[in-house]
Amino acid sequence: MNVEITFGDIVTCDAEFIVNAANETLLGGGGVDGAIHDAAGPGLLAECQTLGGCPTGEVRVTGAYDLPFNAIIHAVGPIWRGGKHMEAELLYACYQNALKAASALGAESVAFPAISTGAFGFPEQHAADIAVRTCLAWSENQPRKVILLAFDTQSEETLRRSLEKARNG
Repeated sequence: MNVEITFGDIVTCDAEFIVNAANETLLGGGGVDGAIHDAAGPGLLAECQTLGGCPTGEVRVTGAYDLPFNAIIHAVGPIWRGGKHMEAELLYACYQNALKAASALGAESVAFPAISTGAFGFPEQHAADIAVRTCLAWSENQPRKVILLAFDTQSEETLRRSLEKARNG
């Protein structure tokens, strides 16, 4: 699989599918979640209201509505509580389950934000290591390309360090 790191806005990225860093209600919020809901329009909220939420570590798939993607994969990442409440395992599950959903949908490309690193407070380097390792270990044929989107230059550098570390052992 090709793992690509780039700086950019998830609502304008070049991918077939995007992953939303959602909360358990799936009803929108701040950061990436709010930006995706705003750009997708009211149809996304209406569909999310029918889903009954989503537990941490799991994903739900919706239409993309006003966005130019095939679908949105909503992944609920863990809130950081000091690292002793299975946060790493739950974040791994988010990436793994999103990749499974993308594969089931026949995705050639999927873009991920830095799940749980914003308001949920997950340490950025630890989260980047989990994201990169999970994506590099993915053995299915699809998606062929994973884009890890950085929201600023610091997060881009963090992701690149994680990728270099994972590739060089």
